[in-house]
Amino acid sequence: MGINSIELAGPLKVLPPADFCCAYGSFLLSNNTDKNSMVDYIIGVADPEKWHAENFERNRNHYSRWMVALGPKMITSVADRVGAGVHFNPFVEWKDKIIKYGVVRMHDLAQDILTWDQFYLSGRLQKPVCVLIDNWDIRKVNLVNLKAAMCAALLLLPPTFTEEDLYVKICGLSYMGDLRMLFAEDKDKVKKIVQGSFKTFQAIYKPLLKEFADEGLLEFGYCPHSAFQQDCGFSATTSLFGSLPSTVHSTMFWGKHKRVTTDSSLAGELPSAILVNSREQASSRVRRALRRAVMVSSARQAVSGLLTTGGVNAARYLMRKMSKAWKSRTI
Repeated sequence: MGINSIELAGPLKVLPPADFCCAYGSFLLSNNTDKNSMVDYIIGVADPEKWHAENFERNRNHYSRWMVALGPKMITSVADRVGAGVHFNPFVEWKDKIIKYGVVRMHDLAQDILTWDQFYLSGRLQKPVCVLIDNWDIRKVNLVNLKAAMCAALLLLPPTFTEEDLYVKICGLSYMGDLRMLFAEDKDKVKKIVQGSFKTFQAIYKPLLKEFADEGLLEFGYCPHSAFQQDCGFSATTSLFGSLPSTVHSTMFWGKHKRVTTDSSLAGELPSAILVNSREQASSRVRRALRRAVMVSSARQAVSGLLTTGGVNAARYLMRKMSKAWKSRTI
């Protein structure tokens, strides 16, 4: 991997204390060849305004001049009201590396992981990350998040698929509807993530695969490239559909925002409002709901980033992304 957890945790020494932290990004992938990859962090804190106030004292240069002038309260307000609840400081120099860290309220982090109300950080934690500061509550709710990701992916997959197909589908959930994928992301990004961290995906999802097999929802072999067979019948479809977060259900029915239970034990007794008539209908509604959620959250976060990091840094970040996207389309 080229960088270990002790090295990754280095920047945390100069930042205020946090309740949770994970590192993510292409630098974690075994197939990454870009030595200049930005190292990304998600930092969970109890009170973002208080945390930013302390970080102002320690690392004022991490913030744009615009945000320094307006202060911690405005930073938090923009993240909450404009963005997806996260404030990012990009292009922070740490020794010989460039890092980017996002700060989020712990309550909002847990809420998104559990309910997919933003489907922003929840999507990130469905993929391999390096946890630097562990948190038992986040670990618990993320188990629900991982199972829901499996359910959504299975609903979008055909009756027969490979293990790599499954992980590509799970990884791609949080990119559905992301406008950056049209012009500012590597067109093969999802596949590269899976191929560069295949064993880690296996470590994360093998227990769930066994659980789903025990429930009769799918059959699989233990060879990495063997085909999976899933039950696409009405009962299995209803079970998978009912295990999705209530926020996803609320966006699935002609724009009506109606909260319903997602208790998997009630999957066979779902209210008629969220029953589906076929596998195709379930797949279509999942796809539409996730595209809408990702489009809204990614757009909001992009606007928030423009406001908080300033035009120069925003343009710099976009140019890096577009450069990678261009290279991937010209190879």
